[in-house]
Amino acid sequence: MKRRDFLLQSSTACAGLALSKVVPLFADTLASSGWRTFEVTTHVEVLKASGVTHIWVPAALIRNTPFQKTLTNKFVAEGGKAKFSENKQQSMGIVTATYPEHAKPVLILTSRVSLKNYGVDLSTLTHAAPASREELAYFLQPSKYVPTDGIVKETAQKATKGAGTDIDKARAIYDWVVENTFRDPKVRGCGRGDIRFLLESGDLGGKCADLNALYVGLARSVGLPARDVYGIRVAKSELGYKSLGAASEKVTKAQHCRAEVHLSGYGWVPVDPADVRKVVLEEPPGNRPLDDDMVKKARARLFGSWEMN
Repeated sequence: MKRRDFLLQSSTACAGLALSKVVPLFADTLASSGWRTFEVTTHVEVLKASGVTHIWVPAALIRNTPFQKTLTNKFVAEGGKAKFSENKQQSMGIVTATYPEHAKPVLILTSRVSLKNYGVDLSTLTHAAPASREELAYFLQPSKYVPTDGIVKETAQKATKGAGTDIDKARAIYDWVVENTFRDPKVRGCGRGDIRFLLESGDLGGKCADLNALYVGLARSVGLPARDVYGIRVAKSELGYKSLGAASEKVTKAQHCRAEVHLSGYGWVPVDPADVRKVVLEEPPGNRPLDDDMVKKARARLFGSWEMN
């Protein structure tokens, strides 16, 4: 199951309560190496259970990366049975719990992760270890909400006209998304990510799962492997952005979707045009223009790097 589809289905199927809380583990923080360790606990309770009940909760990334190490995913489902499943292609783990009739369905998942700021120097070839042919082919495929034909391909071709290298194409698409979309605060959650609808309607407003999915689809349509990376913000931004961090230890509403694009010689490169638009809309005093200094700073940084909070 795609993570986006899981989030959509679970939001409508569970008439319940889901709360997430994060605790920094200062004793385990490796300041000298840049790694910080956090413990994130998610508590899901179905308030109006009827018959047999099922709960699904996404776990922390199941593979280690230059920006995240998942140390543990532990879960408890009192009165029910739970199991952990992996989708290795998407590096995703899901905890699935089943409860009999008349049980009180509660699932608690605790993930312990270490995070490190991540950036790729695009000014010089890094000769990163190449991804497998199978991995790159997988992240070129279209999907239900992220097609790569029709108006998506036409838009990408216009955006990348005159771009010679893969880096030029990746940056041109990034710039196009930043300049032509906007963050819509009325969109529910992180958004649906239906990029054909965005383009055909001409309404290019959305949230992170919309705008970064648009980047992914445009990139794929011109031959650049790309993928969404879903997560949750667990700390404040240390780079001065009030809008790009968790406001407190309760991170229930701090979900975020980023993107990666694969560039030959550089590997998987982090990008986040949606957060540029979030800075535009939400960074005090709000509604900043694209030529605002803080917006320009975010725009330059978010092509090639992520702050791992």
